[in-house]
Amino acid sequence: GWFHSSLLLASAIFGRAPYRGLLTHGFTVDGQGKKMSKSLGNTVSPQEVSGKLGAEIIRLWCASTDYSGDLAIDDKILARVVDAYRRIRNTLRFLLANTSDFDAAKDAVPYAQMLEIDRWALARAAEFQAEVLGHFKVYEFHPVVAKLQLFCSEDLGGFYLDVLKDRLYTSAAGSVARRSAQTALHQILHAMLRWMAPFLSFTAEEAWKIVGGGSPSIFLETYPTLPAGDAALLAKWERIRAIRNIVNKEIEKVRAEGQLGSSLQANVSLLAQSETYNMLSSLGEDLKYVFIVSKVEVKPVSEAMDEVVDFDCEVTSVAPSDHAKCERCWHYRADVGVNPEHPTL
Repeated sequence: GWFHSSLLLASAIFGRAPYRGLLTHGFTVDGQGKKMSKSLGNTVSPQEVSGKLGAEIIRLWCASTDYSGDLAIDDKILARVVDAYRRIRNTLRFLLANTSDFDAAKDAVPYAQMLEIDRWALARAAEFQAEVLGHFKVYEFHPVVAKLQLFCSEDLGGFYLDVLKDRLYTSAAGSVARRSAQTALHQILHAMLRWMAPFLSFTAEEAWKIVGGGSPSIFLETYPTLPAGDAALLAKWERIRAIRNIVNKEIEKVRAEGQLGSSLQANVSLLAQSETYNMLSSLGEDLKYVFIVSKVEVKPVSEAMDEVVDFDCEVTSVAPSDHAKCERCWHYRADVGVNPEHPTL
């Protein structure tokens, strides 16, 4: 009533609506879409949810729900929200932990000198930020929450951070390889805190205090300027990730047969057509880190066969390594024990 009367009065007196923008939302209902009532016993108290799960979960539930229709809530829905929150928070913990000894002012690696996969990560972050800001501009919050979960679980957790672990944990602390990774992680961390601040306000502010940014609050910050997205780089690594999935499936088959333990125990051989062969070969020794195996051998299909074969890239063999395992990096290598002072390295 108040809303309607304010609209009518402002239109009559000033000739315009009393606001510049208008956002409407549906009613809050239970998990089955039924109206909440005490007689049905299906009411959900925000105070109880806040006391049990924290106000952050209510905020994330609200942001993850499509408010253009009715907003459903019950214990099962809240449990899914808690899982989503945990996934995002765990990603933040990894980023914070692995940049704790990083000082951007003196340790940052120039973009041109960063490893290619680290440049890809920043290009993917820039692409993602453009999507996020596009949604925020029209008050679409639930796609941002859904995409942030995927970004954390697939782009980061399922691929980039998984590949980085060896480099972060076993490279020399101040090496270019490790600092390159930290440079990317530092920029992604700062961007991610800004992406999530509108709907995970407490968590973003809590992490911001650990990051030690220039201003006293994340809410005094603007969105970062990330390196411009490189379409060719993004396309190349999308293809590499697809091949990695193929390799992982073959490794799982051999593991299921009891021939392998960790994927790092595996030596993998691939046969690829010329364009894919050149793409994979361009990574050199880094390819084994991408696939998280101890050795990768890529052979080209002969030119005569290039147009005849019906595959782009094929796994020809997955076999356990004959070499000993390095206790430091866990790779199976021929040079383990070469130095008698360190027989297990």
